[in-house]
Amino acid sequence: MKHKKMSWLIATLFTSPLLVQDALAQEAAGDIQQVNVTGIRASVRNALAAKEASNSIVEVVSSEDIGKLPDTTIAESLARLPGLSSGLDRGNASQIIARGMGPRFIGATLNGRELASSEPNRAVRFEQFPSESISGATVYKTQNAELAEGGIATTIDLQTVSPLKYNGRQISLKADALYYPLAKDIQGADKTAPRLGGVYIDQFANKTIGAAVAFSYQDQPSVQKNKRHWGFNDSGYDLNGDGKTEKAPWGFQDEARHGKDKRASVLGKLEWKPNSDVQITADTYYAEAKIKERGLQHWADGLGNWGGTNGAAYSNLDIRNGYVAGGTISNASLINNDFVYVQDTSVAATGLNGKFNAGDWKIDADLSTSHARRGSAWRDLRQYANGSVPVTWSFTGDEKQDYSFGIDSGNPANFGTPTLYVDTDGHVKDLLNAASVSASRPLDNSIFSRIKVGVRATDREKSYHQTTWTLAQKSPIPASAYETVNVSGYPAFIALKDFDGSIASAFGPDAFNPNGQVQEGWQIQNDQLAGWKVKERSSSAFVQGDLEGEALGKSYRGNVGVRLVHTTQTGYGMQSLNGAAPTAVSDGVSYTEILPSMNLIVNLDEAQQRQLRFSVARAMSRAPLDEMRSSRNLSVNNTDTSQPITGSAGNPQLKPMMANQVDLSYQWYFNKGSLLSAGAFYKKVTRYIAIESDTTTLNGRTATITRSVNGEGGDIRGLELVYQQAFTSLPAPFDGLGIASNYAYTTSNIHEQTPVGNPYPIEGLMKHNGGVTLWYEKAGYEARLSANYHSAFARNPTWGAGQLIMNEAETYVTLNLAKQLTSNIQLRFGIDNLTNQKAVYTSANIPVQQEVTEFGRRFNLGLSFKL
Repeated sequence: MKHKKMSWLIATLFTSPLLVQDALAQEAAGDIQQVNVTGIRASVRNALAAKEASNSIVEVVSSEDIGKLPDTTIAESLARLPGLSSGLDRGNASQIIARGMGPRFIGATLNGRELASSEPNRAVRFEQFPSESISGATVYKTQNAELAEGGIATTIDLQTVSPLKYNGRQISLKADALYYPLAKDIQGADKTAPRLGGVYIDQFANKTIGAAVAFSYQDQPSVQKNKRHWGFNDSGYDLNGDGKTEKAPWGFQDEARHGKDKRASVLGKLEWKPNSDVQITADTYYAEAKIKERGLQHWADGLGNWGGTNGAAYSNLDIRNGYVAGGTISNASLINNDFVYVQDTSVAATGLNGKFNAGDWKIDADLSTSHARRGSAWRDLRQYANGSVPVTWSFTGDEKQDYSFGIDSGNPANFGTPTLYVDTDGHVKDLLNAASVSASRPLDNSIFSRIKVGVRATDREKSYHQTTWTLAQKSPIPASAYETVNVSGYPAFIALKDFDGSIASAFGPDAFNPNGQVQEGWQIQNDQLAGWKVKERSSSAFVQGDLEGEALGKSYRGNVGVRLVHTTQTGYGMQSLNGAAPTAVSDGVSYTEILPSMNLIVNLDEAQQRQLRFSVARAMSRAPLDEMRSSRNLSVNNTDTSQPITGSAGNPQLKPMMANQVDLSYQWYFNKGSLLSAGAFYKKVTRYIAIESDTTTLNGRTATITRSVNGEGGDIRGLELVYQQAFTSLPAPFDGLGIASNYAYTTSNIHEQTPVGNPYPIEGLMKHNGGVTLWYEKAGYEARLSANYHSAFARNPTWGAGQLIMNEAETYVTLNLAKQLTSNIQLRFGIDNLTNQKAVYTSANIPVQQEVTEFGRRFNLGLSFKL
């Protein structure tokens, strides 16, 4: 349970004592001493030492050395920790899943400060933090009173480097060449790209001033192939004369995408420590991602049997469990979509911290601001094939998705006049300001060795708006502007040779500018109803006492405390009644929660190799911000007022999900760099937020509205096992071997509200999750082979709340090799996704309704320089 990164994150949770101590700064007592760490073995030992010293059950990720986290981003490292995993986005580890709970249960902080998010909800995309900027991370699996509220599953605190904890100047530079073999299958895709990064640390004025600067830049090719089944008719008809009804498919689509995913970040940090009683730290972090992807799609539409009108058009049907999984239809519609997707994302976090000693009191004051933005648009040139098109398909599940079209889909002459759709130009803004102050002092002649008190206040505002429009061409696009594009395993596409140039010529130079566009009435209304704003103000106070002593011949330590939280929230949006023009509406709620907690560590022997850890706490996770919108789209029968109001809406009166939780863990540190542990946890979740049809009252009338509501909740239970060992007792050269492994089993009786009749388990619930890393480090050679597995889990990979699917089981394998060429230069080679694992989504619990995405393997070859 408290397996700190000892599974070594199971593939490289390298840890320097210095950085790990920094990661556990809130819990470790005394001054942190500088320890020079090089190599895997030393980092693993120091990681375990930090786990052992912590007063909570934690996992830790830390740099093996300055600027040398084992992965490209912190997300990849977090995803390997015991009980943790992640969902993939563009082949990268992104949002974290922990202990069977999805992103809405996970709090995220940077240097102890809550972060704004570019997502519509609260979820933080951890891939936006590259290894150059982050020195480590602490994953708090148990609560303590001084920890900022916000994560029932876990709170993940990312740390940036502390320059005054280093002796002398430190410089680390990395350069990598990336290779994506999947690009060979996609015409026009880039196969190679660069990645650069570096860290500079120095001290001045007799080591009273420390400075750190870090940067990263990556021009990652964005390549993927995708096939997606849309779903089935709600009602069926007898299509094969067997007296049973069969449900026909709506249709399906394929996609080949390539483009640029440019990511950059910069960190600046200054520390001033004029004496032992004062330390002032100012830091700022900024990261951005600019994505521009060119894509091609076929939409095979009209395969359904609405009203039984298509029965005679089918032949060679393959019917499985009442669903038409394959066959031929003579009169489908075929659409070729030539599109560009653009997305610009940024996140910034700036803070000022002061630590002061006033007699026995240690005072910590902190001011911070964080903002995030995200803008995106899907620009689609859509062309229908001329007339009906025969389509043959076979979507039978287990990643089998075969199909063909009865026309030459690569011939522009077979398609009609194009229409330009911008669907949608959407923008998220998030601003979070915070201030906190705490004070602590040691106590004598008390059951507490130290007392700590503090207060914190936050002010947050998040908003979203969008614009949607459609344009007819002003002048024809000549046939010479098109080309045929062939993608391995797909029917041919048609595409513009110069997308931006041809669009400007045919639709006007401002075709992609949302300002001044002429919109249809339904587009205007939909955009207004989609927009929202949420304001949230919160204040909290805590008191915590640290425990240390002996009882029954055993030494113990830990903490006990309570946190009081008060929050006021208001959601804004637009409301439409019976399709009328939207009008502004707002609503909100206030709540106060009391969060007690206790952590206790009992040492079972004098050497403290065997520890029993126990924790009990009450925790909270606030509602996703986008679900707190006040927008409503209602149908009202004004002639018969006995009829209920129906519609869909946000819910600004959502209260946070709560959990009473217990953790118990046994840990045996049986050798240096070695650990065997077993732990169990139980969480009783209340006020679980799910989307359902809820009965309420609006203007004195009964209303049945589909929205997010606080439900009953239920239990989440889990078991976590860790085995880690450095085989130092083996004869050379095998004494450089080591293993890190973990396994987690999680179960829950909580279910979502979709699909109706057979709902998914709680979002993020992976029944089985674990991994193994084998490593070797000796004589300048390093090698790591890591395999991580998770079973199927419910996931929401889209922006829309409640749009759940099942992410099928995955095994992700990574290989890293390195050779120290000189004392300053290291050669590195790596392969991500060694087995070419695909992302497979199954919808509505229908095995034949799948979406399969291939991201491919990724190779890197690079050099690291350290001075």
